[in-house]
This record gives sequence, C-alpha cells and structure tokens, in this order.
Amino acid sequence: MAAMYIEKRKRLTFNEGVPVRGAAERTFVSAMGLCHSGRSAIFQWMDDVTRNDVRAAADAMREIFPATPLQFNEHLSARLGARIYLKREDLTPVRSYKIRGAFNSFRKVIAAGGGNTTFVCASDGNHAQGFAFVCRHFGVPGVVFMPVTTPQQKIDKTRTFGGEFITIRLFGDIFDQCYQAAREHVEAIGGLMVPPFDHEDIIEGQATVAAEIVEQLPEGVVPDLVVVPVGGGGLSAGLTGYLSDRLPRDAFLFTEPSGAPSLKKSLEAGAVVTLPKVDNFVDGAAVARIGDLNFAALKDFSSEQVMLIPENAVCVTITEMLNVEGVVLEPAGALSIAALDRLGRETLEGKTVVAVVSGGNFDFERLPDVKERAMRYSGLKKYFILRLPQRPGALRDFLNLLGPDDDIARFEYLKKSARNFGSILIGIETRERRNFADLLARFEAAGLGYEDITENEILANLII
Repeated sequence: MAAMYIEKRKRLTFNEGVPVRGAAERTFVSAMGLCHSGRSAIFQWMDDVTRNDVRAAADAMREIFPATPLQFNEHLSARLGARIYLKREDLTPVRSYKIRGAFNSFRKVIAAGGGNTTFVCASDGNHAQGFAFVCRHFGVPGVVFMPVTTPQQKIDKTRTFGGEFITIRLFGDIFDQCYQAAREHVEAIGGLMVPPFDHEDIIEGQATVAAEIVEQLPEGVVPDLVVVPVGGGGLSAGLTGYLSDRLPRDAFLFTEPSGAPSLKKSLEAGAVVTLPKVDNFVDGAAVARIGDLNFAALKDFSSEQVMLIPENAVCVTITEMLNVEGVVLEPAGALSIAALDRLGRETLEGKTVVAVVSGGNFDFERLPDVKERAMRYSGLKKYFILRLPQRPGALRDFLNLLGPDDDIARFEYLKKSARNFGSILIGIETRERRNFADLLARFEAAGLGYEDITENEILANLII
C-alpha cells in the first residue's frame, strides 16, 4: 500500500514554480465589486469528503502547533473604516503557512507505511524550513537542495529546524539547476519529492488555513472579502476551495507582486503561462509558473480579481507594520495588507475583511534596502543629478534652496562636465511628499540644471 501511494505521489508531482530574476511592472485597475453574486462550486476536488479531510488535517496539525490566530486589527480597521481581521500565518513554528502542506504530505505517506522513505525538496525559503521542521517531527530523513547562492541566514534556519534529520546540499547558481539536481537525486535513491505547492496533499494542507478561519470568525460574521497572497497557488487553491460553499466567487481578492504576475497572466491567457522573467524581490511569491493543479482550481476566477502590488509598495507596508504594530513581515507576508491600502477606505468602508498574513521570515540585513524603497515609493526621498557652477559660494546657494524639512542623505561629486560646471549626485529626504513640488519650483526659479533619476531604474542601479 505504501509503495502504491508513493508511486501515485510521484505521478502527481508537477513543476515547481521557478523564480528567475528580472522585472515586469504592472498596474492594477480595480474593476471588481464587493457585492456577492453566484455561489457555484469553484473547484473540482473540493467536495464534502475532502472538506472532511481538510478538517482532519487541521486536527492532526495540533500535534505540532496550535491554530494561528485570526486577529481583529484596530489600526487598519480605523484607517480603512472596515472590520479587518488578519490571519497570522507568520506565527507558525517556521513563521510561514508552508509548514501546513509539508506536514499533511508527510503524515499521509507515513500513515501509508512510507516511514522509511527519504524525503527530498528543492527550496531556499519557507518550504525548506517547513520541510525540515516536519522531518524532525516525524523522525524521518530529508534532503534539502538549495542553490549555492542561498543566503547563509536561510541555510542556518533550515538546519536549525531540521537538526540531525536533514542534509542540506548546495547545488547550482540558479534555482532550476538546483531543482533538477533534486529530481535526479530522488530517482537515484528511490526517494520522494515533496513539492511546495503543486500537489493535492499540499493543497489540502494549505486549506487548513480556511478551516481555522471558519472556526475563528465571530458567530454570524461572514467576510465580504478574503485577501490571499499568491505565489505557486497552493494556499489560494486550498482556501478558495474550502470556502466555496460559504462565499461567492467575487468575495476573493488575490495579490501578486508586480514583477511576478503568474496567476494574472495565466487567467488572462486561459492557460498556465510561464513568465520569461520575474523580479524576485518578493521572494516568497516571485514564482515564474503557477502550479498546474493550482491553476485548475483557480481558472474560473477573473483576472480582475488579481491585484498586482509594486515591490516598493510592499516595502511601505513592511516598515509600517514594524514601526506601528511591532509585526515583522517578509515581503510576501505583507502582500495582502498592502492590497488593503491600495483598495482604500472608499472601497472597504463598512466591509468585513479577512487578510492572510502569509509569512514573517524577514532577513534584517535587507532592512536598509526596504526602508530605501519605501521612502522612494512614498515620495519622501528623491535622487538628483545637479549641474553646479564651479565658483565660490555655489554650494551655499544651493543649500539655501532647501526647505526646513529637507535633509541631504547622499552627496557625491561625480565629474566636471565642463570647465566651469560639475555634476553632483544628491539624495534628499523630506517629511511630506508635497515638499518636493516646492523644492523643484525653487530649482526652476534659480535656473538650476538638474535631472530627477529617482525612477530611472538603469541610472539608479548604476550610481545610487
């Protein structure tokens, strides 16, 4: 029985979404209404039997962690005029919902007699950490393949969660090389690949988030909107399937980073699309190809229900949640909250909203970059190339143009562009974004030559 089950799992293991570096900015234009319409089932595998299976999986998970809280957030509720509940998946033992799919997958294999199997995964993020934790819980061997370029912080955390039960192998410079090595290893040892999202058992495990939400909502409360982050699609497939008998299709909003719109592009095309490149800043959700099973579960949703969040907008949410709420969120974990801000009070006022906070594995070495991106997106920091005359007092004259709330954050002499002029890179921070309009007006009045390079990605990457 165990051998048959494992063989079935091997057949059901499809492509892992492979993140690749790049950028593809998109703009979200909301055409979705929050009115409830249509209660047709939205996904084939979710029926009464599998809902019972999800509840059984949720009960089994109590072996390793309690249900994550569904918290009413006063700060966001007051700002948006809505009742905002946050499903805190950043509070699992590995600070991510990924542990749910891994646990459900392992428990089924082990229950079928596969306890002597060597489990294998390819991941440099939350899936690896959830996988490692579950290996240690069940006392079974696991092998984690990671690219050689994986930050040491992620390697150390994975090793801590797995202890003596896991082996970490670094292979390849990019993820697809690492993934291929993992698949070859599985074939060589007769092991079992545990995918991060594209498998029925993984989807079923992620659906336990929805089962807990149903139990945790106050009696009689039905959400008007459920906001779900999307990477490979395991969480969104499981959650929407479980809630399909309780909520209409248009009660769901999916969020993706602008630089990795895998679900949106696939819905627009009517078939799974592999993105030629993605911006991997929101690393937990930067997936080039949504899972095949996951897309099959989501294909009847409208592409207009997918909101693309600019990477720098995510940074604003991360810094605000850290400073105001004391909540540490990874970029993917902040997607849903960032979506609430973009919907705004006008759309959400009077609504009951559940937003899934998907993860809190934030590497604080990234904090300076996150703060920088947040300030630039908020219009509180700009970079200019100035053409200043080479004469005594020129710099003093420029400084006199600055307002009382304007501070110089970067000053660098670049070169003389002519005998009497020189180019300077300057970064300016201010307290209110409207201050820059006044500053630029003073630049113009003084006849100062300048170029705003804040949004010039090529120049910014070269000299900022």
